[in-house]
Amino acid sequence: MVVQSKHFLNTAPSLVLDSLEGLCTINTHLALDPIHRVVYLADQDRSKVALLCGGGSGHEPSHSGFVGQGALTAAVCGNVFASPSAGQVRRAIDLIDNEKGTIIVVKNYTGDVLNFGLAKEEYAARYPNKADRVKFVIVGDDVAVGKTQGSIVGRRGLAGVCLVYKIAGALAQTGASVDEVYDVAQYVSSRLGTIGVGLDHCHVPGTAVPDTHLGANELEIGLGIHNESGHRRISPVPPLNELIPTLLEMITSTTDKERSFIPFKNDSTDRVVLLVNNLGGLSELELGGVVAEARRALDKSGIKIMRILSGSFMTSLNMPGFSITVLLLPAANDTGTPSVDLILSLLDDSTNTPGWKWSSRSVPKPPSVFSSLPTVTHAKAWSASLKAPNINQFNSAVERACRALITAEPEITYMDSIAGDGDCGLTLKGGATAVLEALSKGSISGNDVLGSVITISHIAEDAMGGTSGALYSIFFSALAQALAKSSSSTATQEVWRTALEAALGRLYTYTRARPPSRTLVDPLAAFIGTLSSGLAAAVEAAREAAEGTKDMEAKAGRSAYVDSIKLKAERVTDPGAWGVKVVVEALAQ
Repeated sequence: MVVQSKHFLNTAPSLVLDSLEGLCTINTHLALDPIHRVVYLADQDRSKVALLCGGGSGHEPSHSGFVGQGALTAAVCGNVFASPSAGQVRRAIDLIDNEKGTIIVVKNYTGDVLNFGLAKEEYAARYPNKADRVKFVIVGDDVAVGKTQGSIVGRRGLAGVCLVYKIAGALAQTGASVDEVYDVAQYVSSRLGTIGVGLDHCHVPGTAVPDTHLGANELEIGLGIHNESGHRRISPVPPLNELIPTLLEMITSTTDKERSFIPFKNDSTDRVVLLVNNLGGLSELELGGVVAEARRALDKSGIKIMRILSGSFMTSLNMPGFSITVLLLPAANDTGTPSVDLILSLLDDSTNTPGWKWSSRSVPKPPSVFSSLPTVTHAKAWSASLKAPNINQFNSAVERACRALITAEPEITYMDSIAGDGDCGLTLKGGATAVLEALSKGSISGNDVLGSVITISHIAEDAMGGTSGALYSIFFSALAQALAKSSSSTATQEVWRTALEAALGRLYTYTRARPPSRTLVDPLAAFIGTLSSGLAAAVEAAREAAEGTKDMEAKAGRSAYVDSIKLKAERVTDPGAWGVKVVVEALAQ
């Protein structure tokens, strides 16, 4: 696949500092040391324990985005994917010096551990009286790296560290001691498991585009947040209902000798916090699907979810992928551990960190809630007194119009491939097919003209969708309202003419298209405006209006977004207008 390698920036070297200035501009409770690239609380309460973290940039909102009350006190930012220096870290420790002590939280990467560790030791050497008040927590939550491979360096730090920030930071905010905060941070860290998956690598600004060798229908499980290779690759890309259980098994398994990092019991008593993290380039639409499938998979495994968090927490620039983090909460009979209630309350506590995502602060509703929606019924508001003069002719006319649209689909699709987005023919065909089905079931019949028009309005909304579906549905809804006001029991041509004029007027309140506009309004208005002169004249007027759109400048609709020079050169008729022309011609036969 081709990595997205274009970026908005001044220069690659200035990007990190520019971004930090933007962050602190938006969030006035944050301050910035631009020389050392440290983001810190501008108004720190120095009577409370401070939390410090940091690492390479490119993982935003981590780490600077989690500075705020009830989370981090400061974050140190290195270059993209590069650890900050020990000098930067020492400056951060000095900036947040306080009366109670400081907890340094780092992801388990060699550069971060060494540089933050060096800064801690240098600080202790310089201030021996404060040495025991600076604690060090290393978070390694990756389960992609097996025990054999990770026996020396340990597990990598991933999105799970964000839960440590929040829980430990909220505890510090309560006035807890440095030892209390440290113990809870260590406990949470020991109960985390994270697995990531990507469709491609990311691109670091200012570097050559990497050759990932990932195929167009291939993904990589365990892909690192610095473009490190993953655990394995899978092709073709499986559906989520196959992929997610595989990922969760790597976290929750107690039989995998290479993993089993977390003491799950897998006996339906396990309780967890679920964090679904966007690695930077995944759409919100897809992320929602991941959340839903992760929830279903955990439910099926008998694991009770106490909280769900979702969004961008620990990204890898623009990587198209996600990670799943599970925090195993204490068991009911565990002793010497923080309580479930404490951990959840700390997770739920309010914070003004710009990067922390909103959550419901409650146990997710059971899936059954989504399938037990309330039923809303309305009494039939019209009688079937308005009938067609000839019921069989009415039904035949509706059928002819639908079949004509279906037959014209390739032609309309071709027109729309030039003048629009290529879906107009299929949209009209879908609506026509649904109308035919309703006609065969008797839901549309000349015996109940008003009910038939309402049914067609609903079909336009449900079966067609998009802009065309909305326009047709509004028009037929307005037509039904006008027909309902008729005092006649028979839908004569005059009844239709009056109702059609009213429906067109109502449609005009929702669209700026007016003839000539190169839209479906052109033949529709021509047909309705000429109907008083007879059906044949109205059909001819609609035909001429539709044909005329080929030489017309678009003033509204899909064609307004297409190059006008191209439209004039192609001389293609507006597909929506052609669809109206096909319908009225068939109705009049």
